[in-house]
Amino acid sequence: MGNSALKAHLETSQKTGVFQLTGKGLTEFPEELQRLTGNLRTADLSSNKIEALPAFIGNFQQLKSLTISSNKLSSLPAELGRLKKLEVLVLNGNQLHHLPPSVSQLKALRTLSLSGNQFREFPAGLGALRQLDLLDLSRNRIQAVPAEVTELQAIEINLNQNQISTVAPEVSGCPRLKVLRLEENCLELSSIPSSILTASKVALLSVEGNLFEVRMLRDLEGYDKYMERFTATKKKFT
Repeated sequence: MGNSALKAHLETSQKTGVFQLTGKGLTEFPEELQRLTGNLRTADLSSNKIEALPAFIGNFQQLKSLTISSNKLSSLPAELGRLKKLEVLVLNGNQLHHLPPSVSQLKALRTLSLSGNQFREFPAGLGALRQLDLLDLSRNRIQAVPAEVTELQAIEINLNQNQISTVAPEVSGCPRLKVLRLEENCLELSSIPSSILTASKVALLSVEGNLFEVRMLRDLEGYDKYMERFTATKKKFT
């Protein structure tokens, strides 16, 4: 991409606080963006070929939304944790297999989307994100939902299209969890903890495409309680 075109984008971003440069074949996060550290609020660099984020990413103290989907990221810098105002982080379609511990410092984060990466384990340390509403880990290689998930504040957790065969009963202790998506995994009916039905706030449990027929959920203890929550939530939106 030519310097003049990038310069034009930077000038626009200086006025709007929004930088969007998608599908331009960029191999690096543009250094020139450092000029915008004081006022950049939204950045979208999706569908490029960026392999790493620079340490100066932590200087964008006003940044609220960062989207770098469909790139070639395999790791994230610790400096990412300095983005104290970041509310939306979307890194779908990269090659990430873990998160730096500093992600737990993103106290304003509401949406964390990591769909289509290389995670084999549920990321640790997300319980510190007290504002988190949506966690999307679909299309990874996660094999289990661990007990630590009980610390999450998320309202929705999307784990569709993983390799999950076990779900810890502690998931029912998630204080705000209303939607749990587990479609197209490796779950047996016996792998679904009955406490999700009897003792959680989950009002939508999506389990199509596993190793049992969805109608078999009706045989589990607490199914009636779950349906009460499901119906009450449905009425709210109709």
